[in-house]
Amino acid sequence: MKTNPLQKVENGIEWLIFNSRWLQLPLYLGLIAACGIYSYRFAVDVMHLWAEAGSITEEKLLLSVLSLVDITMIVNLIIIVIIGGYATFVSKLNLGDQEDRPEWLDHVSAGSLKVKLATSLISVSAIHLLRSFVDVNHMVLPAGGVVHQPIFWQVVIHLVFLGSALILAYTEKVMLSTTHK
Repeated sequence: MKTNPLQKVENGIEWLIFNSRWLQLPLYLGLIAACGIYSYRFAVDVMHLWAEAGSITEEKLLLSVLSLVDITMIVNLIIIVIIGGYATFVSKLNLGDQEDRPEWLDHVSAGSLKVKLATSLISVSAIHLLRSFVDVNHMVLPAGGVVHQPIFWQVVIHLVFLGSALILAYTEKVMLSTTHK
């Protein structure tokens, strides 16, 4: 069977388009490096907290622990992006019979990945909001007034994240129900 020259060009372009997914690999490797930096920052913060543990107030302790939780949640978010994004857009993860393989990896899709990312962002936003509420007593307020404008906008942003996640989850549910019929 003879292939015409236009078919060869088309095949070459399709090969290039399909294999361009590997251009994402350096991005995922960079995110792994960012996780390493966050892990270092976490360790430094724990050492500082340990050194100050006997002399800090309970409020300062709570704020420090919330900061550690925040770092942990951000790294969880990054890991979801790395594993889910790589498995969805670059290549299947050949993990064999790894016993600690996450169950959600078997069901990862672009839509489910968006929902997981949105819920992770909500969690990070909630930690930031909680930290702001705890830290509100330390805000420098203008003379004669109580202004909590930053907290108001954090609540608005948190609600937007929540609404977006609900819409994404509903959209994913509708899409899954239409593809399984």
